[in-house]
Amino acid sequence: METARTYQRQINRLDHIRNRFDAASSREKLDLLRSLDGVGVGTSGGLERLHAALCFIRAFPDTLDHYRCARAQLASFEERIASLPATTRDALWDTGIAGTQLNYRFSYEVAVWLAKRAPGAVSIDWEEIDDPSRLDDLLALLIQGCEADHFDSGAISCREWFEQAVAGTARTDFDWLLAHMGEERLSSIWTHMYNAVELPLTWQLTGAGNSTTLNTIPVRRVSPRSGGMRKRVRSPKQEIMRPLKSLRKLSPRAGRRMVDVAMTSLAVRHRETYHFSYANPGDIHVADVGEGVSIAVFGMREKHRYPLESTMGYLILSNGVPVGYGGASALFRQVNTGVNFFEEYRGSEAAFLWVQVMRVYRQLVGCSRFIANPYQFGSENPEALHSGAFWFYYRLGFRPTSPAVQKLAKRELARLDRNGSRRSDLKTLERLASCDMHLTLPGARAGELFDETWIETSSMLASRILSAAGGRTSDEAANRVGAKLARDVGLRDVGRWSTSRRRAYLQLAPIVAATRPAHWPAEAKRSIRALLRAKGGPDEADYARLLARHEYFLRALRKICRKAA
Repeated sequence: METARTYQRQINRLDHIRNRFDAASSREKLDLLRSLDGVGVGTSGGLERLHAALCFIRAFPDTLDHYRCARAQLASFEERIASLPATTRDALWDTGIAGTQLNYRFSYEVAVWLAKRAPGAVSIDWEEIDDPSRLDDLLALLIQGCEADHFDSGAISCREWFEQAVAGTARTDFDWLLAHMGEERLSSIWTHMYNAVELPLTWQLTGAGNSTTLNTIPVRRVSPRSGGMRKRVRSPKQEIMRPLKSLRKLSPRAGRRMVDVAMTSLAVRHRETYHFSYANPGDIHVADVGEGVSIAVFGMREKHRYPLESTMGYLILSNGVPVGYGGASALFRQVNTGVNFFEEYRGSEAAFLWVQVMRVYRQLVGCSRFIANPYQFGSENPEALHSGAFWFYYRLGFRPTSPAVQKLAKRELARLDRNGSRRSDLKTLERLASCDMHLTLPGARAGELFDETWIETSSMLASRILSAAGGRTSDEAANRVGAKLARDVGLRDVGRWSTSRRRAYLQLAPIVAATRPAHWPAEAKRSIRALLRAKGGPDEADYARLLARHEYFLRALRKICRKAA
């Protein structure tokens, strides 16, 4: 009993000093790592704390010895879990730890990925199905006609039918379902039908990569943190403007591996995001920002890109370990974005890394302004509100767009400094989180700002253009608009474009057409031709850069949106 308490104290101590990098703490960490190697930790809480500390030390090791000890223990964590009593293992459900079980209702896109990523490890959680009839309706569309009479008779339940279908095979009921849905061509319809079922799944987190424990990108060289965590830079704006030493595009093969790591990092935490679910493995850029940290930016598959803005996700990795993520939408010379750090890695160098993310986007798309919406720092987001996230953004140079909120922020900051207080009360934080915050870089101009409500206005204008074009169907109307726009701006080769490039062109064409580009000067037409070609091209950042440079299109669209709004 005393030994068990000793181990618990050691785990608590390791967790407490994991982000301390002075010489004494470094020696103590290594001693604790060696002492805890392979010991029996009998409580779920103790194992979770040990796992979190090991993950942090693997991502931010003091020395190579610290890294090797943490990695070796994590590599054997699944065996550690397997040796536990069933009740203790059950208490670790939904932690994302190797060897445990995860239960969640994933979207169709993530389910498709799971079926490829973890065959045999995912099954339907029948006990959690709220309305079996919705799954019945889906299954009825997948079975062969010769099986329909038996299924429709009611003599066999949906669950029994699945059990019969996979009997004698290594497949799970989930594997069968996704395989048969994959045979159909109407993928968008299947997406809606599957999501309507809200199918609960059980995922056994076994094998390489399928857990927070083992989900990493291999690195050639580990970078220890002998100097500790990097602090917030004195001048964030200057740092964002500083050119990167390295920004490379991954091969499609390496890109697929990066997408898998990004998807896994969210899925095992009951999360998913559009940016990763529809990421293009052939359009991923990676920047090295020093000390073993890299930032991967994910372009979208062509058919899932937005008509006007360019949305791209990102993943922050330290020594190959995913530590944070987010998404960003580039629109002319502005980028709307936010940041999320996984719980295991809070207390690291969040402020420094967030600046590096903005630095990568500035170089990649050529923006002059970053926008954070209120959700990022507290509006309808209790976690961000209680953490005081407003001040995280404020201290990096973001400022509220509302003059009243600006005055409140100045008064509150003066009060905090005067009283030596560290936190604002929740009521004040709620008031501070009532408008957007902007960070403007040197050279930014007020006339470059495109009000985000005008995205909806642009969509309305596109509907008007399509309606005026006539045609029996919306596709026919879109083709008419595309053909006229091509004549107006001098595009002569649209008919020879790839399917994906032409599809993207037809989505953007009605918005451009609303600005009446036939009357534009020759240079503006030349650059809009390049922009329209790039929209469905292989590199989404190319389009974002061209959009940021097209001031004539920006002014024309601003003018017509302001008038129509």
